[in-house]
Amino acid sequence: MAGKDYYKILGVSKNASDQDLKKTYRKLALKYHPDKNKGDKTAEEKFKEVSEAYAVLSDPKKRKQYDMFGSDQFSQRFSQEDIFQGFDIGNMMRDYGFSTGDVFRTIFGGEKRRRGGFGQGGFDSRFGSSGFGRGGGRDDLFGQGKGSRRSTKGADQTTTIRIPFREAVSGGERLITFQSNGTQEEIKVKIPAGIQTGKSLRLRGKGSPSPYGGQSGDLLIEIVVEEDPVFRRDGDDIYVEKAVPFTLAVLGGKIEVPTLEGNRKLTVKSGAQSDSKLRVKGAGAPKIKGGGKGDLYVVIKVQTPKNLSPEQKKLIEKLAESGL
Repeated sequence: MAGKDYYKILGVSKNASDQDLKKTYRKLALKYHPDKNKGDKTAEEKFKEVSEAYAVLSDPKKRKQYDMFGSDQFSQRFSQEDIFQGFDIGNMMRDYGFSTGDVFRTIFGGEKRRRGGFGQGGFDSRFGSSGFGRGGGRDDLFGQGKGSRRSTKGADQTTTIRIPFREAVSGGERLITFQSNGTQEEIKVKIPAGIQTGKSLRLRGKGSPSPYGGQSGDLLIEIVVEEDPVFRRDGDDIYVEKAVPFTLAVLGGKIEVPTLEGNRKLTVKSGAQSDSKLRVKGAGAPKIKGGGKGDLYVVIKVQTPKNLSPEQKKLIEKLAESGL
């Protein structure tokens, strides 16, 4: 289940103060309150959505967990019942003449889900006055139960490395420096042949430590491949441009072209046009999931002479007279 971006729902920045959150929520809650939008299901959903966002972000502990885990993991770990523990906007709504308990009972599914009433301060005997678990057999929202400390994984970390074009094609090893738990660490990482910009390498257990002694998060290494002055890549295929004289394009002949494994001689057929291609099968980049290599394409660029000697110009004029 995809998580919700509570900051976006409320329209606030991630460093919004408590006052900013309260002011924004009050404005939205008053706008979408069911008492002002009788029978409007869309308004009810919006009221529910902004209330859920405020219930999390207005509570320092819940907000810390949301920021640490991210929206997806937060929604997987914490139920809506967990989210609304301790949430009380009764006074705020009553000041504006709106109902509270009946509204929440209607929108959030009755007394059972409300645990004694959102906005009225009551919870069943399993919860303390703050709405958080006392322990027992329940793994509470913030890891105070017996199971949460073991199951809560640390946050992932991300770092970026830039590698030369040819190293990305051929593969290799890199010494990566990163911060882990406040200390600088180094680790040797294998660069798989054929990797491209946008791909990531995952080092399990090299991220942030779990706040409750569980498994550490992972280190994600994002790859950026630098441009090459000679070669260009498209998928697993490699492209290289080769300038050829006008006469060779007309008559045909041999040319020497660069490849990833050294120079190679190829034959240009007579009448070659600019931007036509010569294909060298299997001379491209390795396919990262296996299955051979891509191809190398040599893009012909026909050079038209600009400065002709008098003799050359006469020859060209004779060719033109002959209809060429």
